[in-house]
Amino acid sequence: MAQKSKLKHNHESGLSHHADNQTVMLFSFLIITGFMIVEMIGGLLSHSLALISDAGHMLSDAVSLGFSLIAMLVGAKVPVNNRKTFGYRRFEILAALFNGVLLLVISFWIVIEAILRIRRPVSVAGGEMMVIAFLGMLVNIVVAVILMRSREKDNLNVRSAFLHVIGDLLGSIGAIIASMLIIFFGWNLADPIASIVVSVIILKSGWGVARDAINILMESKPDHIDIEDVRRAIQALEGVDGVHDLHIWTITSGFFSLSCHVTVKENVNRDQLLEKIESLLGNYHLDHSTIQIESIHFLSCHSDCAHQKHG
Repeated sequence: MAQKSKLKHNHESGLSHHADNQTVMLFSFLIITGFMIVEMIGGLLSHSLALISDAGHMLSDAVSLGFSLIAMLVGAKVPVNNRKTFGYRRFEILAALFNGVLLLVISFWIVIEAILRIRRPVSVAGGEMMVIAFLGMLVNIVVAVILMRSREKDNLNVRSAFLHVIGDLLGSIGAIIASMLIIFFGWNLADPIASIVVSVIILKSGWGVARDAINILMESKPDHIDIEDVRRAIQALEGVDGVHDLHIWTITSGFFSLSCHVTVKENVNRDQLLEKIESLLGNYHLDHSTIQIESIHFLSCHSDCAHQKHG
């Protein structure tokens, strides 16, 4: 009864945390989308490329946050089935990849438009630009704080959304500085130059998110895990003769998997050894594992054994 009560409590706690995260993402989405419209209108009225580019970045933020929210809803509601044996857990990775690519596209567009503005300067209304940029900075600070308090801030999709917001925050600060240069010195070139600086920051963030998402989709090894260290740790266990066909990959953020073949010596209690291996893997947060135990005389491997050292 106590065990059932504990499981029920953990389940309810998990549901509560998930609901909290959905609320965080929803509020962030509404705030960003609302101010994005204001900033776009302000950028068009003041002829500020810095504001327009920041509004474009905020549009990508809104898309990012919207996808993050959908990913949470889909991942929680859609069950595992015989066709999708992991359910829709990777939906958030696809969303993160889209967000990363969107950031790259926006940053390239900003650079091209800024170069055109440098060649043909446009008069910018510095006062209106400063007011809107300052409000944008406050909005982005609020949303950044909200996302930082999310219980899933290490989630790749939440992290990508957070990076979008930080890029926006830097964009607003750049727009404030540019507006001051325009107001006090009449230097209209500050607007496109600020846009280029912000676009470089956006480019770096977009590349990082896209790269991480591609690595997960390509089933690359998680960065924090040394595969040879895992191999040595398993081989060091009493009764283990060798480890081969070892694979470690990420299903989705925070969900790591391992599969391997373990060759064991004669007269080994395989159940006890399996418990030791699974306990060991828990130290690497590899809670989902598939381990094939073979005797030293087993010669019928048909997996990747032909390409790896058996034993």
